[in-house]
Amino acid sequence: MPIYAVRTSPSLHGEAQINTSKNAVLPIMAAALLCHSPVTLHQVPNLTDVDSMAGVLEACGAKVTRTGRDLTVQADHLCSPRDASVMHRLRASILVLGPLCARAGEAEVPLPGGCAIGQRPVDIHLRGMRALGAEANQENNLAIARGRLTGGSIYLDFPSVGATENLIMAAALAQGVTRIENAAKEPEIVDLCDFLIRCGARILGAGTGTVVVDGVSRLNGIEYTPIPDRIEAGTLACAAAITEGSILLSGARSDHLRALLFKLRETGMLVQEDARGLCLRGRAKRGVDVRTLSYPGFPTDLQAPMMTVCCKTKGQSVFLETIFENRYMHAVALSRMGADIRTEGRMAVVRGGAPLYGCTVEATDLRAGAALMLAGLMAQGETQLVDEAGHIDRGYEGLDEKLRQLGADILRSGGTR
Repeated sequence: MPIYAVRTSPSLHGEAQINTSKNAVLPIMAAALLCHSPVTLHQVPNLTDVDSMAGVLEACGAKVTRTGRDLTVQADHLCSPRDASVMHRLRASILVLGPLCARAGEAEVPLPGGCAIGQRPVDIHLRGMRALGAEANQENNLAIARGRLTGGSIYLDFPSVGATENLIMAAALAQGVTRIENAAKEPEIVDLCDFLIRCGARILGAGTGTVVVDGVSRLNGIEYTPIPDRIEAGTLACAAAITEGSILLSGARSDHLRALLFKLRETGMLVQEDARGLCLRGRAKRGVDVRTLSYPGFPTDLQAPMMTVCCKTKGQSVFLETIFENRYMHAVALSRMGADIRTEGRMAVVRGGAPLYGCTVEATDLRAGAALMLAGLMAQGETQLVDEAGHIDRGYEGLDEKLRQLGADILRSGGTR
């Protein structure tokens, strides 16, 4: 069980290399099931979610090998995963539904797990699979899809990232043309499509609300490097804002972080785009209002770190969480540390400027854990951050190490890296 002892830290200075995106790596790993020859991904981060996804692919009959930061998937003979415990480790396990049905004609996938941040039903995935000609339903804690897939028209009631990814992958090997409307626009969607196109898929409109996929009969494996992690970059940017830092986020892409960077500038931070990445200087001084939205809106995964920033600033900040209904669990811990936060439903009001005091807090989910680590940087005394479920290691590779290299006072004990 990892425990982080975080003490009041000076201004953060230096350079941090941003890893490849977990949220891009996981769907591309699932997409490797579509390929008739090996797929090798480069610069894959060392995360428990990646390890869990590798276990899911192996349960589907694929061979997964890792050498250093390279990960290779060879999917010669596929089957439906039977070990529900493997599937329950992460939400992204549902992403094998589309590839299995498209490649093998049948998929029986145990329902997934992941952070308890709200309802994330799979019905939108199943409705899309039915639009592609599959017999798709949910029964006995299984998501089931069977049949030869054919092109169809799909309208998503909500621009779900996971459903968009699943249906693009399924349509890549379907017979005919598929049109997906109200599709998610996240950079990770574009990266998945770029990968599939290089494998031989025919896809238009990635990154827009309408994605058109002209199915092909075969996809071949390639070598590929996923995009940098915009959420890791955004979390470290928030750390700079809290500590009046001056840091370079090497490899970060500003075009993936427009909403966050706008808000950080609004607080008073100086943000500069550099050929090497992003430079951030100064400190957050003014409160801001944040409404989480589907991309290109403010990302829900950065709501918790940004709320921590607003605990530092003078004045009032208002948050409206429109994506997940249970994503203010970090607010309870921040309040225990002395923050003035009031929540009601999907709204939170933060009256910043009150001093925070170190105490023992728990990481209730991945992004909440990161936010509380940042809160410890500005709290008086020592904050003991207990991560019993290992949430932080699921999505950040050595977040405490990166912060320590920038000058933070953090000591980790317990838990395997």
